[in-house]
Amino acid sequence: MSKLFQVDALTGTRRLFYAVSPNETSFETIEEVPDYLYEAVPFFLGAFLLELVISIWEGKLNERNFLPDSISSITAGNLLLLTAFLAHGVTVGIYAWVYENYRLATLPWDNSWTWVLCFLLVDLGYYWLHRMSHEVNIFWAAHQTHHSSEEYNLSTALRQSIFQRFTSWMFYIPMAMAVPPPIYLMHIQFNTLYQFWIHTRCIKTLGPLEYVLNTPSHHRVHHGRNRYCIDKNYAGTLIIWDRMFGTFEAEKDPVVFGLVHPLESFNPLYTQLCHYKYILETAWSMPGLRNKLWVFLKGPGWMPGLPRQGRIEDIPDIHYPMPKYRPKLKMWTYLYVLLHFTINFFMFDYYMSSLKIMSQPVTMCGMIYLIYTFTCIGAISDIRPAAPFMEVFRCALVLVAEVLISVYLPIMHQNNSVVKLQLLRAVFSLSILVWLPKCRSVLTSRKTKPE
Repeated sequence: MSKLFQVDALTGTRRLFYAVSPNETSFETIEEVPDYLYEAVPFFLGAFLLELVISIWEGKLNERNFLPDSISSITAGNLLLLTAFLAHGVTVGIYAWVYENYRLATLPWDNSWTWVLCFLLVDLGYYWLHRMSHEVNIFWAAHQTHHSSEEYNLSTALRQSIFQRFTSWMFYIPMAMAVPPPIYLMHIQFNTLYQFWIHTRCIKTLGPLEYVLNTPSHHRVHHGRNRYCIDKNYAGTLIIWDRMFGTFEAEKDPVVFGLVHPLESFNPLYTQLCHYKYILETAWSMPGLRNKLWVFLKGPGWMPGLPRQGRIEDIPDIHYPMPKYRPKLKMWTYLYVLLHFTINFFMFDYYMSSLKIMSQPVTMCGMIYLIYTFTCIGAISDIRPAAPFMEVFRCALVLVAEVLISVYLPIMHQNNSVVKLQLLRAVFSLSILVWLPKCRSVLTSRKTKPE
């Protein structure tokens, strides 16, 4: 794993808490800025394992975790990294273009005050980006992905939209009047990294720091669907913005996490796209062109005759505990999903590490395979009737690709011993044998189903 595990433990841990200095994180060019998010992946996983240990010690493992949900969240994070190249020209390119052509001043890239100013401006920009992502329906269509989990643990932090970055850049454009693009790109990443560790129920309160910083307690409120939690605590790093702009709410009653209307699906594509479908259907059925436009631009709860954000009284008045979407899977299914997700994680890493040397066709084929694998795992977790057929096709595809077109799957032949290769073949062959009887059962049940 060439790109992962190249950062020492102390540095990687410091980065999660924004505990970095201007000297070590200031760069003159965009090309010099490290991919901090990708380098943090091992520390994400390590922190998640630590959280699991703490939850077991506290006797709350089942209450705080559900394997398919955690895999679904990590999958969303993988999708974000997998499709990053599609948005790089938007998220960074537009900012750099504005800076090069329209800046009013040039702040020195290696000055500590530039670093501090950019930290504050990025955090303020994130506050308004985040707030608008809740208050404007078309923005919410992307952001709802992050809120779709009914669990709240460190894996939830990785559940990100692949579409939000296509609109987030506009909230930072004013900074391009003076702040160099490399400093902006660096702080954007650290602002995201900081928000990882606050997605936990293991930390109750941080004392006086609660007045200044965004903390797990504050962010639990933000992820809640209790009425008192709706549209509160938009902060990234500093909670002072919520206190200044009137959106702060302290944690009170136990929080029920997730969307007001839960998705009840672990399909990664559905999670990313479902609200866009809802918006289009709602706009199509809405009378009048003006009302159709407002469906996109007003809040998710808006309907004709209601305030821009809808009415809080229309939000279900729920209280902890509430039932969660947890399909009843058999133990072998949990083990199967975990095994293939782990295999796919290593495939994902080799794919990401080989992007610069792969041709465009191979890159696209690899991306399609990885996304299809994520979708198959989601279908198995949802106990969808099509899941056995999807999985047989996927496993057969891997075996055929390994034999005939190994260039599409370089992991099968790069840096692997013969023993490992044979083991991988055995796993996918046995997987087909596991799912073929399930396919037959589904077909039989359809034939015998009364009309």
